[in-house]
Amino acid sequence: MKLSMPRYDQAAVLVVGDVMLDRYWHGDTSRISPEAPVPVVKVGQIEDRPGGAANVALNVAALGARVTLVGVTGVDEAADSLAASLAAVGVKTHFQQIEEQPTIVKLRVMSRHQQLLRMDFEEPFDTDAEALADDVRGLLGGINVLVLSDYGKGALKNHQALIQAARAHNIPVLADPKGKDFSIYRGASLITPNLSEFEAIVGRCEDESELVARGASLMRELDLGALLVTRGEHGMTLLRPAHAPLHLPARAREVFDVTGAGDTVISTLAASLAAGVELPEAVALANLAAGIVVGKLGTAAISVPELRRAVQREEGSERGVLGLEQLLAAVEDARAHGEKIVFTNGCFDILHAGHVTYLEQAAAQGDRLIVAVNDDASVSRLKGPGRPINAVERRMAVLAGLSSVDWVVSFSEGTPERLLKQVQPDVLVKGGDYGVDQVVGADIVNAYGGEVRVLGLVENSSTTAIVEKIRTRN
Repeated sequence: MKLSMPRYDQAAVLVVGDVMLDRYWHGDTSRISPEAPVPVVKVGQIEDRPGGAANVALNVAALGARVTLVGVTGVDEAADSLAASLAAVGVKTHFQQIEEQPTIVKLRVMSRHQQLLRMDFEEPFDTDAEALADDVRGLLGGINVLVLSDYGKGALKNHQALIQAARAHNIPVLADPKGKDFSIYRGASLITPNLSEFEAIVGRCEDESELVARGASLMRELDLGALLVTRGEHGMTLLRPAHAPLHLPARAREVFDVTGAGDTVISTLAASLAAGVELPEAVALANLAAGIVVGKLGTAAISVPELRRAVQREEGSERGVLGLEQLLAAVEDARAHGEKIVFTNGCFDILHAGHVTYLEQAAAQGDRLIVAVNDDASVSRLKGPGRPINAVERRMAVLAGLSSVDWVVSFSEGTPERLLKQVQPDVLVKGGDYGVDQVVGADIVNAYGGEVRVLGLVENSSTTAIVEKIRTRN
């Protein structure tokens, strides 16, 4: 399965569900309380983060999609904090506020990146379900995907009204389910239970085949478009009627905190589907996103650069030979991480010591080195009949094997000017004994504020000389 970054800026998602505030008290511990055998935390920092459905909306917004959030809060400081945090990242909020009840707050006491205590401040909300459904109906115009983020706290009471309203507009409905009655999600396009939630409904599954069989039965019973079971260290399983199961392995390099991982999965799924990605690819992207977020502390959103880098790693495009589209995505990611892009070009027909030294020097001018290579036809035009000695695929493969080179790309024109206009490197490097103003493409790079540098060449190192030497000996 080939992955690429979706156009999240073209996606619009509506999230409906249980919003809450995740509050963190951070501090040092240096002693045990004399009153009880518990650590004393000297609180030095208080941090508020959107939680529950609000975290789903935050994750969607972090990917660059347009997102609207419908939920229920109290009329209090916690609701104000939630609204301010969400507005700061562009989330449009429609809160049904109930004066007699507090906004749900989950308070975690943290010390040295460890959670010592969690306190929950919550009461099930007495939601006006019809008023909330009316709000949702009024917001469906222009929406690509509806997400039901259900934590069982009372915001969602009339699931079927919401599902049917979305289906009437041909809008897919994704649900993150809770509880032991999944019939309330009947007709959803996709539900995303974790393994324990799934087994609470269908019974314990001894192996994958049993999971698949019981999942298929559940989809038939509830008229579901698809079922995604998240399985922790065993990855994810996507089930669809009339399709083979898709089992994806876990992608986490290190699991630090699984808080909010389910929110990340459904938000990445929703944003990807809303951007026009097919379901299997959207699930693969969600799997990568989950692998990133479990390496963070607490509820957290992943950024586009983080996901893009994970996609590149998955596709093997962190280094090596790339197509133009892959290269532009890699350059965009590198820039998002503050890296300086260096560009050089040439035929590199027979790689020799002079090339190796020159490319090492070029790489030292920044963080990432692109080597653009003339294709075979352009080499023939430049060097004459009999050249190149090595086909472009071989020349690129050898260059990609050098530790100094990050990305190798080919071009067919006589000069790399088209590539320079598209890539816009920070530094254009060329080897030789001529002035900066004589470097092909220097005017292009100077025009957008880049730098042009000329490096010396290693003496007595020449592909042409090597070719002549071989011919003379023969």
